Amino acid sequence: MISDAFNWWCLRASPQGKVLVSIILIAVFVLLRMLVLSLIHQRVTDTTVAYIWRRRTTSLVTVLVIVLLAWLWSDTFHSVATLLGLVAAALVLALKDLVANMAGWLLIHSRRLFRVGDRIEVSGHAGDVIDIRLFEFTLIEVGNWVDADQSSGRLIHVPNGKVLTEPLANYTKDFNYIWNELSVVITFESKWQKVKSILEEIATRVLADTSQDARRQLKKAAQRYMIFFRNLTPIVYIKVQDNGVRLTIRYLTRPRERRTTEHQLWEEILSRFAEHDDIELAYPTVRYYSRGEIERQAPRRGDSSSEDGQGSGKRGKAQS
Repeated sequence: MISDAFNWWCLRASPQGKVLVSIILIAVFVLLRMLVLSLIHQRVTDTTVAYIWRRRTTSLVTVLVIVLLAWLWSDTFHSVATLLGLVAAALVLALKDLVANMAGWLLIHSRRLFRVGDRIEVSGHAGDVIDIRLFEFTLIEVGNWVDADQSSGRLIHVPNGKVLTEPLANYTKDFNYIWNELSVVITFESKWQKVKSILEEIATRVLADTSQDARRQLKKAAQRYMIFFRNLTPIVYIKVQDNGVRLTIRYLTRPRERRTTEHQLWEEILSRFAEHDDIELAYPTVRYYSRGEIERQAPRRGDSSSEDGQGSGKRGKAQS
């Protein structure tokens, strides 16, 4: 009954009356939105939940207003439907970037590529998603001049169309863990077997809870993706290089805890190494020596070596 009455009024009403009704409809929905947002702020204490409700309320009100206004003015513009179709086609060509951004917005929500709170990387920019709008989404940047994937404080606005043409990496969706590596280089004289045992013991103890939670998440992620890892526990790899023996701990960690886990591991490693005299960290060194001192240490053959001793004032250097 209400819809029939509204249709009859739309057919009989003058354009001036429709303009007045349109203004009243917009005002009513604006007031309704303000009332709903006020209730949300009073009852919802979680910032993330409040933000989601604000966005959904705004989107719902906008859609309702557009639908009612289209219904109200449908008969007036019926005669120019063909013209509007041509204008729409021209606008699509002229505003292809805006259309691509709207298509990207639909893809983000339909495929659930990411949501507010996820850590992603796109077009060379990495950060945490803090807002998703019709034409762009906003990241709070991590990395760049700040080490270990921590926030730099900058806001990056990325057009939604980027998700159609650029690779997108999501650090936290479905499987909230990434692989990280920490390398320790010791001298050739150090007991590398002992070091390997110490590193395995430290990593297993510090990251015990991480491995268990990662195994649960991996089992859930495997239901959607062809993803599997044979070993989720920390493992130590060994490699010989120019200045010593490098031992690398490979382990799983949450993206936002990479620096924290490295800090915990290094504290344990340095404390344990200090307890052993047969373990030394390797590092690049430069040695300076006197030519005369080297010659005095070398075995002499008669008096003929005395002439070489005249160059003791000269200095040279060697790098190891």
